[in-house]
Amino acid sequence: MVYSWYGDQMRIGVLGAGQLGRMLIQAANSLDIQLHMLDADRLAPCAHIANGFEVGSLTDYQTVLNFGQDKDLLTIEIENVNTEALKTLEKKGVKVFPQPHIIELIRDKGLQKQFYVDHNFPTARFICYDSSKNTIPFEFPIVQKIRTGGYDGKGVKIIRNTNELKSAFEEPSIIEECIAFEKELSIIVARNQSGQIKCFDAVECEFNSEANLVEFLFSPANISRDIENNAKQIATDLIEKLGMVGLLAVEFFLTKDGQLLINEIAPRPHNSGHHTIEIARCSQFEQHLRAILDLPLGDTTLHSAGAMVNLIGEKSYEGPVYYEGLDEILALDGVHPHIYGKSITKPFRKMGHVTISAPKIEQVRLIAARVKTLIKVKSVQD
Repeated sequence: MVYSWYGDQMRIGVLGAGQLGRMLIQAANSLDIQLHMLDADRLAPCAHIANGFEVGSLTDYQTVLNFGQDKDLLTIEIENVNTEALKTLEKKGVKVFPQPHIIELIRDKGLQKQFYVDHNFPTARFICYDSSKNTIPFEFPIVQKIRTGGYDGKGVKIIRNTNELKSAFEEPSIIEECIAFEKELSIIVARNQSGQIKCFDAVECEFNSEANLVEFLFSPANISRDIENNAKQIATDLIEKLGMVGLLAVEFFLTKDGQLLINEIAPRPHNSGHHTIEIARCSQFEQHLRAILDLPLGDTTLHSAGAMVNLIGEKSYEGPVYYEGLDEILALDGVHPHIYGKSITKPFRKMGHVTISAPKIEQVRLIAARVKTLIKVKSVQD
């Protein structure tokens, strides 16, 4: 077989040039894969390190069409892109992974949830909500999620009573039962064009309740082997049923009686897989590239226990970024900072993450707690 994916033999385009693209470039460099990025932000994290970088709207039909015209393959690091342009490019012979119709399904939470119901995947009960037409068939509290455009905890509300319903989102949304869960888990699964599928081990997520963002994640998760295997089987069945090529993050609620319910999915590298850079034999970013290029999928074995601490902007600071305590955490064994290259911090903005590796999960948890107390994302003060 003659390989033609390395060097300048293949032009691969990425819609989006944020932190996920930055880590995708780092993985691509090891295989001499050249990535060309499109983003609306001229100061995007990938702007100065991509093989090619263009400034333009990801949602504009003509901009996406023009960007993709000279590419052999396109992928994404964000779902909010112009899928009609991607469909046109597919017809012209450009490969697009994940496929445009899958991006459309997943980015609309109503369509996504209905897909689970139609194909017998476990998920919380829901309705597509219109305040002028619907009554709520669930007991309070309930969860409202806007159908499109939500990210990083935005576009989600917990509504505790009828009075709070008056301030619900006006955008098209879904209303879900509020699940009393024991843990939040995530599985990263990949599928290549040949149909090969591999899962990473489950991670356990702990959230910042104020920002509604992942604060910590730990792997291996503190769950039974049966629950781990069940989560992997659901993720495998889901990516196979979708017929998707690429990487899929599957987020679960683990209920108090041991049931797994799919919360949401994302068709790309994901925050819950960042630890794989340091503690897996093949990172999620390399796995995504292998999948879309139809290369053999990599070994997902974890060679140590690991954690991730998200670095988000302190809520009282906005302006040129300053990482207080960065030098202190660099003195700790097994600590690996990833700074995203964003020059301006804002309250709760994702600015980086830190992974921790150690032989035992108990050690990892202690170091992660120490890291959390030492490093703060602030702005430079006059």
